[in-house]
Formats: sequence, C-alpha cells, structure tokens
Amino acid sequence: MIENSETNLEIFKEIDVKKPSDIIINQIKNLISTGKLKPGVRLPSERVLSERFGVGRSYVREAIKKLEFYGILKTIPQKGTIVASLGVKALEGLIANILNVEGPDFESLMEVRALLEVQSARLAAARAEEGDVQSIVKAQEDFRREIEAGRSGLEEDHLFHLRIAEASKNMVLRSLIGLITPDIIAFSRREMKVSLEREHITLTEHDRIIKGIKTGNPERAASAMEEHMQKAHERRLAHLNRGKNTRMSV
Repeated sequence: MIENSETNLEIFKEIDVKKPSDIIINQIKNLISTGKLKPGVRLPSERVLSERFGVGRSYVREAIKKLEFYGILKTIPQKGTIVASLGVKALEGLIANILNVEGPDFESLMEVRALLEVQSARLAAARAEEGDVQSIVKAQEDFRREIEAGRSGLEEDHLFHLRIAEASKNMVLRSLIGLITPDIIAFSRREMKVSLEREHITLTEHDRIIKGIKTGNPERAASAMEEHMQKAHERRLAHLNRGKNTRMSV
C-alpha cells in the first residue's frame, strides 16, 4: 500500500553548479598544492589562459582576482601575476578538501578559526589606520545591504572578517584566515539556509566588533569577536541538530 504522505523537503539538497571561474580557481589551487606551480612563478597572460581553459577572459580575470584576494596570487605592475610566497603548499595541505572531513575535524577547524579571528580583532584595534576602519565599515554596510535584500550575504560577511584581518597588519594571520574562508563559505552554502533573524543578530555582533576597533580598544574588540564566534558556533550547531532531527523523523 502506498502511503499518501508528502516527503519533507529538508532531505533534498540544493545543487551546487560551479561557475567556470570556480573551476579555474580549484585547478590553480591544486597546481600550487602539488608543487606544479611554485612560489614566484609567473602565470601566463589572461588571454593565453582563457584560450587554454576554453572560456572567456572575464572568467579568468574573476578567478585571478579571487585568488589575489585570498593571498594565493599576487599581481605586480609590469611583471604580471605570480604565485605568492606564502608557503601555500603546506597551508593548502592542511585545509584542502576540508569539507570532505566529517564531524570533529571540521569542528576543530572552526575552533582554530575562532582563535585567529579573536587575535585579528585585537591587533586591528591596536593597529588599524583610518583607511582600514573605512574598509571594515564598508564591508559591514555591504553585508547589511545584502541581508535587507533577502540574500545570504555570505561573501560580504566573510569579507568583513578579511578586512579586519588586513587591518591587523599581520599578513600571516590574514593569509591563514583567507585560506580557510572559501571552504567555510562553501560549507555554509551547502548546509545553512538563509535566516534573516540570524543574520540581523550577526549584524549587531559585527557592530560591537567595529566599535571596539574604532575606539582603539584591543580587549573590547577581541571580546566582541570572541562572543561573535561563540554565538555563531552555537547557531550553526543548533541548525545542524534541527536538520538531523528532521531527517530522523521522516
């Protein structure tokens, strides 16, 4: 006998369709991780790469910009785009395919991220210049605009944290946070649904962090970031537990 009950939509996952630029990013990251692209090596021009990849130059340009943003590539005037000398191979080995690691290992990554973010906020409050503060505030405004438009604002949220890392003036710290960020965004896209209530809480927590940085109070900024990381972790666990309970009850 066929049951006349409706299947719960929670068991279906959104399909992640990769853009050409994302595929290019993964290929370049893999080439760096395997040592086929070494620090200091200059990449071919956008035109040559677009012909090789078989895609438009705009996709290549977008991929390079993102990799620059995360500190993996560096563009030097009159010289071109080179692989940054940041020990990327070793760092990539630590976090490569982190989303394929289940449970406790991903939790460990989040714990490490919290430690990095708290120190980042502390240093930013002590070292940020006016331009740095403006960049942080702009990232927060961009995030707020996305939330008010009913969108997730994932990239804008993480850009906010990267701007703080830049303001710390510690490029190793900034690079570590930058390398972890893409995988956290991908995980959030896969596992977390947009919640306007949750994101408005995040905005409020961000405002407290900004206040600590603006006033040049390292401990206040660090405390606000620590609270933000803890609350974000609790919200994530609550969301995942709700998903498990829903699947178990189906």
